[in-house]
Amino acid sequence: MEFISQTWHWAISGFLIGMVMLTLNYFGKVFGMSSNLRSLCAMTGIGKKVPFFDWDWKSQRWNLAVVVGAMFGGFVAVHFLSDTSNVALNPQTVIQLNEMGIEAPNGKLLPDSIFGTTTLQSPKMIIILFVGGVLIGFGSRYAGGCTSGHAISGLSNLQLPSLKAVVGFFIGGLLMAHFILPLIF
Repeated sequence: MEFISQTWHWAISGFLIGMVMLTLNYFGKVFGMSSNLRSLCAMTGIGKKVPFFDWDWKSQRWNLAVVVGAMFGGFVAVHFLSDTSNVALNPQTVIQLNEMGIEAPNGKLLPDSIFGTTTLQSPKMIIILFVGGVLIGFGSRYAGGCTSGHAISGLSNLQLPSLKAVVGFFIGGLLMAHFILPLIF
């Protein structure tokens, strides 16, 4: 149990992701998490009113199983396998977070000041979370997929639009971390 609960070397997870992608390519499937929202909406029958959701969601049932598996795997990892005591942040990052009023997530994966239940009592945090969610949803739709779809599936299929999207995601993340986040907090 100790081996599975420790942080694995990047080459192990990279190899496993590569094997999953080869398997999906073999069966003619394309991986992506954000496309599941379209499937869930199509399941409700809203496709009768909104043409975007009028499609055969049953052909994507396997991808819905990926979402359920990711949620189940995340639950198992956090509650039974995680050892967050070995998560180490750069000391400079901790200083910068403290300057913004965000405590270091000591022994946790996420800081409570942003992701704790107390954030739901702050109108500012509710607005930040709502706007962030809308921007992520719009961005993934505008880019034709989310980071996992482009970075894992698109790049493994050597798709140039995915490379452009991943470069854009990376630049956006840098801009957010270095310029926008300090303005918000």
